[in-house]
Amino acid sequence: MAGTLSVAEDQGAAGRQTVGHRPQWASTSTLPKLELAVEDAHGVRLAASVGAARVELCAALAETDGITPSIGTIEQACQVDLPVHVLIRPRPGNFAYTGEELEVVEHDVVAALGAGAAGVVVGMLAADGGPDVAALARISGITRQHHPSAEVTFHRAFDAALAAGVDPADALARLEHAGVDRVLTSGGRPDCAAGLQMLTRLVELGRTHAPSIQIMAGGGVRLELVPALLKSGVHAVHSSARPQNHSTGTRAPAADPLLAASIATALTAGG
Repeated sequence: MAGTLSVAEDQGAAGRQTVGHRPQWASTSTLPKLELAVEDAHGVRLAASVGAARVELCAALAETDGITPSIGTIEQACQVDLPVHVLIRPRPGNFAYTGEELEVVEHDVVAALGAGAAGVVVGMLAADGGPDVAALARISGITRQHHPSAEVTFHRAFDAALAAGVDPADALARLEHAGVDRVLTSGGRPDCAAGLQMLTRLVELGRTHAPSIQIMAGGGVRLELVPALLKSGVHAVHSSARPQNHSTGTRAPAADPLLAASIATALTAGG
């Protein structure tokens, strides 16, 4: 993103630097890590049993694509020995939030971290359709003020930005400047199979425009897609491991343990 960084952008980027924050993907292993989308402590235990690196905890996944879970659910989930990243999304629908809605997001971030979350998952878009740097930088700052090592993931609002025509390099740079660690994306398409070309491009663009941002592929991840995702160079893979009923087009209400284990094994084995 061209031009001088705003105060909010400076604070977001500095928040990562001043605490020695280092993205989880910057490690000796080059194989993508698995993040499982779950709705309760049972789901976290399932994720731990198959070797997932972490979970995204959300509520009403099938009905709304995920909203903020209750504080009780968060507390229970965080008692399991696996990093829990909590989705903070106050309502279904678009990702342009009012000032009052952003206040709810901020309070929910603090509550989730206080309950033991290792990270938060957010997504706010500005009037031009791209990531809202000012709002994101504020969330990043609040997150690390309460939990210096916590991570901030930008969810698939990123795909809405790409679909609206926002330049992917600019979108990534905004996340970098705002102190975000990771972006969940299907490459701006309905699912990762259709977005493979863009996922590969995002990995390449990230090296120049957002070197601290992890590209995490998510959306319609199937076991047979894992080799192509590995080839794309993504740093992580996100799945709910809920099998799809091809006759109805709907997904199962909960994760299939065998499918989750198979995806984890395929990633560990390099495809």
